[in-house]
Amino acid sequence: MSKCGARRWTVNNARSVGGIGSLCIALVLAVALTPVAAAEMDPAAINGAEPSKKSLSNEKPTPAGVRLQVLLDRAHFSPGEIDGRFGENAKKALRAYAEARQLPGSDTITDEIWKALRADERPVMTTYTITAQDVSGPFLTKLPAKLEDMKDIPSPGFTSPREALAEKFHVSEQLLAALNPGRHFDRAGETIVVVDTISGGEGAPAKADRVEVDKARQTVKLFDKSNALIGFYPATVGSSEKPSPSGTLKITEINRNPFYRYNPAYHFKGVHSRRPFTIKPGPNNPVGTVWINLSAESYGIHGTPSPGKISKAESHGCVRLTNWDAERVAGSVAKGTAVAFVDTRADANASVR
Repeated sequence: MSKCGARRWTVNNARSVGGIGSLCIALVLAVALTPVAAAEMDPAAINGAEPSKKSLSNEKPTPAGVRLQVLLDRAHFSPGEIDGRFGENAKKALRAYAEARQLPGSDTITDEIWKALRADERPVMTTYTITAQDVSGPFLTKLPAKLEDMKDIPSPGFTSPREALAEKFHVSEQLLAALNPGRHFDRAGETIVVVDTISGGEGAPAKADRVEVDKARQTVKLFDKSNALIGFYPATVGSSEKPSPSGTLKITEINRNPFYRYNPAYHFKGVHSRRPFTIKPGPNNPVGTVWINLSAESYGIHGTPSPGKISKAESHGCVRLTNWDAERVAGSVAKGTAVAFVDTRADANASVR
């Protein structure tokens, strides 16, 4: 049976459970933060943007892309990391939102879908004053490249106030910077422009009766007792080498701020330690800020230190979400909630036969 990568953790109190590249990155960031890009990311322009084929782009962030992603996020149909691009995760969220409202699904925004989304009339942009806590750290200079080198870190926290603020507001660091040209994210008292992802009438999260994990589509869906779709989240679900399980499991524990224990029996590529080791809790812990344990040994639903890679990378068999989405799921489920693993690709092939 596949093991969930360094995906074996513990409860909060340490109860263990088992050259050219740099230049390219610099050029990409320089383009993203040009005065023209910053002007396009004006809060008023974003608040008034109307999504369409012309105003949405997978190649670059647009005001319409930001507004659409924020409205989907508010409705608990997550586009993953908000970056202003109309990429695959945003399209997945749009299709799920349409499904939940029994509207025709589409990879493009329709009048019916947009009318439903924009019923939330609150501005999607707001301001935030950086607090002393936001900049107090401690911050890591950088995360170790090797997993085993993380075992000696007191806490795998954020690498900068900018990274912490980006995660707080569900956005990419690049978009946060583009929204705030010339602003300093390491200064308490500085006022910055951010997106407002708080749902209207925010209260206790809706309770899920069951969870569906689609291994082919790389998604997680929450359904209530009436079988209504109440939440959607893009995910990274296993890999061809280490696939996720099949069938229906149950949630056995929900651990926030989990420890992470690596078992050398898993033989992860690039990890050379022959002894088990533990990585302390923190947002850049390999399993993020939440571990939702499943009834199959070593499998779970959890967060990630790399929100921009959700649905764009592979896992060691587990179900990986952004930290904020993992926290939302954790707030909606309970011990005993059923988690069904399905493969729509296999189902489609079977129906063809």
